[in-house]
Amino acid sequence: MAPTPIAFGTSGWRGILSDDFTFFNLRRATRAVARYVREEKKGHAPRLFVGYDTRFLSEHLAREAASVLVAEGVKPRLAADFVPTPVVAHAIRRGRLDGGINLTASHNPCEYHGLRFSTRDGAPAPPEVTQRIEALAREIPDGSPPPAPRPSEIRMVDPPGPYRTSVLGLIDRRAMARGHLRLVCDPGHGAGRGYLPTLLSPAARVTTIRSERDVHFGGHGPDCGEDHLADLCAEVRRSGAHLGLATDADAGRFGIVDRGGHFIPANLVLALLADYLLETRGHRTGIARTVATTRLLDDVAAHHGVALFEAPVGFGHFRDLLLRGEVFLAGEESAGLSIAGHVPEKDGILAGCLVAEMVAHRRQDLRRQIRHLFRKVGPRHSARRDIRTSPREVVALRRRLESPPSSLAGRKVREVRTQDGTLLTRDDGSWLLLRPSGTEPLVRCHAEAASPKDLARLMDAGIALALDR
Repeated sequence: MAPTPIAFGTSGWRGILSDDFTFFNLRRATRAVARYVREEKKGHAPRLFVGYDTRFLSEHLAREAASVLVAEGVKPRLAADFVPTPVVAHAIRRGRLDGGINLTASHNPCEYHGLRFSTRDGAPAPPEVTQRIEALAREIPDGSPPPAPRPSEIRMVDPPGPYRTSVLGLIDRRAMARGHLRLVCDPGHGAGRGYLPTLLSPAARVTTIRSERDVHFGGHGPDCGEDHLADLCAEVRRSGAHLGLATDADAGRFGIVDRGGHFIPANLVLALLADYLLETRGHRTGIARTVATTRLLDDVAAHHGVALFEAPVGFGHFRDLLLRGEVFLAGEESAGLSIAGHVPEKDGILAGCLVAEMVAHRRQDLRRQIRHLFRKVGPRHSARRDIRTSPREVVALRRRLESPPSSLAGRKVREVRTQDGTLLTRDDGSWLLLRPSGTEPLVRCHAEAASPKDLARLMDAGIALALDR
């Protein structure tokens, strides 16, 4: 029987526990990572960080990955406890390690697990690296257990302290203290537990929900979308808090709830933060977004006279822009953000801190800030729908899109691009993007328009196109 393929998406290799994500396949994938970093080091013993989130078996999978690394001649640095993805990135950079493995499936449901590989700069591995790891994995049919390592061969590390110190240097806690904020933090039973309360107290009064480990994530899924944050919305309403701040299973993504329990979409949060940081930090470098992210960022960049950079979907595409200092903020609509001087990896913890600072400094709730931003740069409303489908239907959709429509919802299509899915831009600047997922059986339908009514029409047209209705 041929070994199960190890295939990386934009956020690593993921699969269903005990189905395709097994200890056997984890060993194969880890051996492939080890051989890749040994190729890069050319004879020197590489050092890799190994982290893990709060999913079922995570600590055992991480220990097994560390044992495989030892057997492959790599020196592992194993996290002493559950650790968020941005903390893994920070530990790699601070320790000048050769990269890192993180056992997480991020926002995917609890039945999933995954392996992310980060390069020595702390960024997600780019496609050319993951393709090489996939090729090496195809040559490794052996997923048998390695010899038991000696205790001294696996070094345990505890990286939260240095990471917290770094984040505190990026936020204005004095401004936050002047705002007298009341906050509710929701780590969603994930690896981000404890981080936001530690960073935000005592500058703000912080309460926490869903902070204990639960491998089922409360039955909601470890995502930061509106459908998954009903508990946070209810607690913000009940307590009269100014904000609710959430992170997903590995704390790479953020979720924001405004006063009164109103969920704020990530696209609007990104645009508000870009505008706020340009006003308060004096940045003159640019903004980066993915092709699926709001053009409000383009409008904010134009208003402040800074450059706008577009990248394909996947936070790893921001790596060079962040490391070279060409942008001060990089964001994606799936609730990923980082800023210059931090790690080139999405960080939901930092995002929550910056939103709290912005609300305290401006002394306005987020919905009022959104109205002000629309008056300043013009309104844009966006939405995303994930459409469950089959591989056969995806193939049929690709064929249909080879001859894209000349109009959508009553307006002419002025441009068609196929770099990352199929992007259809209409003559009024509104747009639709259809993009098959790299890790799940679905097609993502993104749309943006100047009014909610036009957005609804455009989204309906996109869904009809995706389903061939």
